[in-house]
Amino acid sequence: MQAIRFGIDLAKNVFQVHGVDASGQVMVRRQLRRAQVVKFFAAQPPALIGMEACGSAHHWGRTLRALGHEVKLMPPAYVKPYVPRNKNDVRDAQGCCEAVSRPEMRFVPIKTVEQQWARALHRARNLMVRQRTQLANAIRGLLYEMGQTSAQGAAGLEALLQRIEASDEAIPAALLTCLTPLARQWRALDVEIGQLDKQIVNGVKQDQAAMRLTKIPSVGPVIAQAAIAAIGDGRQFTSGRDFAAWLGLTRKSHDTGGKHKLTGHISRAGDRDLRRLLILGASSWLRQVRAKPDRGSPWIRGLLARRPVKVAVVAQAAKTARIIWAMLTSGQEYREQEHRAPVAA
Repeated sequence: MQAIRFGIDLAKNVFQVHGVDASGQVMVRRQLRRAQVVKFFAAQPPALIGMEACGSAHHWGRTLRALGHEVKLMPPAYVKPYVPRNKNDVRDAQGCCEAVSRPEMRFVPIKTVEQQWARALHRARNLMVRQRTQLANAIRGLLYEMGQTSAQGAAGLEALLQRIEASDEAIPAALLTCLTPLARQWRALDVEIGQLDKQIVNGVKQDQAAMRLTKIPSVGPVIAQAAIAAIGDGRQFTSGRDFAAWLGLTRKSHDTGGKHKLTGHISRAGDRDLRRLLILGASSWLRQVRAKPDRGSPWIRGLLARRPVKVAVVAQAAKTARIIWAMLTSGQEYREQEHRAPVAA
């Protein structure tokens, strides 16, 4: 008899494989080196293969799918209950094999190479932005210790950089030796981030779905491309709320004894980077709405009137996520809501 279902515990060099037949009898339990994986599964008849959605999982999913197998990736947290005690590679593979057979299991769609390229672009940009911020804070902090201050924001930092580059006499010479390389690194990172931004914008211009998403008020090229890179066409989610919950933008629920209770905090589960971008976009948009209320919809104006700003920001981010899902799954254009000026009291 042949194995009809496999579980694979992925690793860098050593892979553990667990296979069972239609009756659940163990047919394969062996360790494979990296170079043996493709050869082994090429010799197997088409089967169902389950793996955790971890590092290199999407690559192996595409590779094994090309060999004729049905490959399904699962969130590691959902596989853990099926792993017996005393965790090891053998039992991890056994847990994957068992979990992939469960009808209620939720799966992670295998990303295309293009999606992974876009994700890599955004993660590289995110890392550079954090490093640039760290350099700016270090420059400000070192100068502040010497009584040198500047205005907030980009303009204030630019003034400090110019003083450092001009070897301002007000800055001690010994301190300039520390600040000069920091300023040089900040300038270099700023140029590199600008290049990545141009690459993102050019990619969005060539993608009709991404261009449609940029019509949403709080969505720009970065958010549009990041959303498509993360979920593709979004059809793995049954609703916009399901997508918002996956992002961690919905409140936690705690039900017991037939009593339903929603906590006051969002779950913060799922894709942290995309959630952060949506919240930043919503924050920027609501800043404009607060300055010019007629630009916002009646819903967001009412929410701002009765709830704290940060609550409104998260609510707007969740609503934006639902709009993104609806537009990706339906292929429709963004339809702006009717804006009405607030009624004077």
